[in-house]
Amino acid sequence: MKKYLILSVIFIISACIFLSCEESEPLDKEPQKINLQKNTSQIIEADKTFGFELFQEVYNNSDEVNLMISPLSVSYALGMTYNGAAGTTLDAFKDVLHFGDLSDQEINETYKDLIDQLITLDDKVEFSIANSIWYKLGFEVLTEFIETNRLYFDAAIEEMDFSDPQTLRIINQWIETKTNGKIKDMLDYIPADAVMYLVNAIYFNAQWKYEFDKEKTHDDKFILSDGSVHSTDFMTVNGTFAYTSNDDFQAVEMPYGDSAFSMVVMLPSGEHKINDLVNKLDVEQWDEWFNGSMMTNVQVELPKFKYGFKDLLNEPMINLGLGIAFSGDADFTRINPMGGVFISRVIHQTFIDVQEEGTEAAAATIVEMCYTSAIDTPVMFRVDRPFLYFIKENSTGAIIFIGKVGKPEYS
Repeated sequence: MKKYLILSVIFIISACIFLSCEESEPLDKEPQKINLQKNTSQIIEADKTFGFELFQEVYNNSDEVNLMISPLSVSYALGMTYNGAAGTTLDAFKDVLHFGDLSDQEINETYKDLIDQLITLDDKVEFSIANSIWYKLGFEVLTEFIETNRLYFDAAIEEMDFSDPQTLRIINQWIETKTNGKIKDMLDYIPADAVMYLVNAIYFNAQWKYEFDKEKTHDDKFILSDGSVHSTDFMTVNGTFAYTSNDDFQAVEMPYGDSAFSMVVMLPSGEHKINDLVNKLDVEQWDEWFNGSMMTNVQVELPKFKYGFKDLLNEPMINLGLGIAFSGDADFTRINPMGGVFISRVIHQTFIDVQEEGTEAAAATIVEMCYTSAIDTPVMFRVDRPFLYFIKENSTGAIIFIGKVGKPEYS
């Protein structure tokens, strides 16, 4: 099993925006939407592509039974790092993140615009995004790099003595605080040649718009991928939800709060497996899958689950085309004009807790830089075998978390 995991990147747009409501309740007001400027729309579409590609890489390179990444968190950490890249390294960032011909200013303004809007989108959802940059005492960092990340990413900037054992504790405590205690002791050590850490932390806590009835939670069977049976707690809710059914999968979308955010649960159909869905996952396929979703009376039976995931994202990022940034040929002269700096590790850690009242989730990404280096009868949606889930913002379709549950456990 992998000791670490990595991942997190930006967002993903779905062409369809779902609005869910309980069968017994009248329609609610329209959820608040993100005001998309031209560049914002373009970069979200690009990051949607990046997010799916990153999840595929992590999924295919991990043997963990339960895994989860935050494309948004990875994207913000890489976005700050992007501001220090130059030459062919900058080109690789633009390629991997699908920035196209957008200028640095347009890219940074979009990141800032999304932060400002996402964290205030739904007053019933607790959602925070925090960024920070920690650099070694005496390491020269260009003022423009610091001020750009402070202005557009609201990054806290700290110069620290990396040889002091307290520095490791301070960075980890910052991450723990910004994730409400859900991501702990993330950074394991500070190597002697480390010069900078670029860190993103995300915290999400939301109640279901239509909560599961605790009295209906019951123990039942979940079929594992090898065919064996695992006993776990299932939650039950009846309501009118956006529902999709085709030869590949069934899916239901359950909203949080005022419906600005929701969770999409995808269950492979028939003989199909999660692998089949992941291998098909791209922007065009996603839009095609969900364009036909319909509001349907559904009885959802979903297992409770809670787990954490941690991995190193180096291999997935290199496979996606960012290898130069991890090599001795890396050019980060927009951080330090002397160069000789490369990305040594991208560490990604996530946490999720899904229960009757709602969902609590958190993610953090560390970029470590070193010297060179519609029917009345309810549709039965019983999630009793491995499944995928996506937590997204609905006016853009921006995907904040993507996960797989292969063995649900809750303790």
